[in-house]
Order: sequence, then C-alpha cells, then structure tokens
Amino acid sequence: MRKSCLLWGAGVLISLAAGLPQRALADGPYKVSKVVKVGGEGTFDTAFADVEGRRLYIPRKGPGRITVFDLDTLEPAGEIPDAAANGVVVDSKSGHGFASSQPVVMWDAKTLKTIKTVDVQGRPDAILFDPFTERVFIFSHVAPNSTVIDAVNGSVLGTIDLGGEPEQAATDRKGRVYVDVRDKNDIAVIDAKALTVAAV
Repeated sequence: MRKSCLLWGAGVLISLAAGLPQRALADGPYKVSKVVKVGGEGTFDTAFADVEGRRLYIPRKGPGRITVFDLDTLEPAGEIPDAAANGVVVDSKSGHGFASSQPVVMWDAKTLKTIKTVDVQGRPDAILFDPFTERVFIFSHVAPNSTVIDAVNGSVLGTIDLGGEPEQAATDRKGRVYVDVRDKNDIAVIDAKALTVAAV
C-alpha cells in the first residue's frame, strides 16, 4: 500500500512538473498569435523573414521553389519557381533577393520575378547578405567555400578559400563576416571588402 501511494505521489509530481513549462510560457511575454500550415510537396531548410519588405521566404526542394508569405497576415504572397535552395536573403536597398541554389537565383523582391541566374561553383548551402558592402556570400562545403556576388547587379566578385566546410555566418555590419567552419572547429573572419580571410 505504501509503495502504491509513493508511486501515485511521484506520478502527480511528474504530471505537475510537466505542466509547468506550458503554464510559464503562457504567462510570459510571448504568445502564439496565429498558426498557419505552410506545408506542401518537398523539403525545406532555412526560412527567411524580410522584416523591411514584410515577407516570409521558405526555400523548398523536390520540386525546387521558394514559397513566399505575407509576414503580417501569413497569407500566401507568391512563389519563385526553379530555385532548389537551402537559404534566401534580400537586400532591401537594391530590392533584390538571392537564393543559395545551383545556379543562384536573383529576383525582384517586389514582383518576385526572376531577374537572372548566376552560375557558381561548389554546392551552395548557407547564404548571408552583408549590408555594409552590399554583397551576398554563398557558402559551400566544397571548394570554393564562398562565392561573393554584388547584390546590385548580380555579378560574381570573387571566391574565398576558407580551408574547410562553412556552416553559418554573421556580419558585424562594419566590414567583417564571421564564418563557422564546422570541420575545423574554428571561426574564419572575412574582410568583406578585400574578400580575404583576415583571421581565424
């Protein structure tokens, strides 16, 4: 009898503890305001929220396309076809969007119409826009590890050897790009103007 009472008491405590995170979240500063199903055929990797343009981009594969939603209402806003990408960035100044696809797809962020495709080597994966230089950095796990594109006209400005497999990157918006090189367990620091590795 005592054993069953202890088990019952433990069960009650576990049940209460399991409910605590949900209760704390509901009482916190954040809440779920809307749930929208954005499924469909194919897989996806990294979604991108264009805060200034108020759009949500979801790159898809199989078939390749980028589905676009209104960031405020989460209603469908359009689609960019023939872009099997892992990531997306938008330069609000030039009004151009880019997908880390093969080839890289460049589009008009207002109309969602493709402007051009840009041939790059390697296997495009992660992507970063640096507003300081108005350049798009396409990262690949195989050489060349980074291809840099002018966000205004879509021309390839050069490539950078990072000596390993880049995974994600961040910009300080002052001329430096920091890249996680996953197989080397280090951070490569790119001079965004010179397109060289300034430090590791």
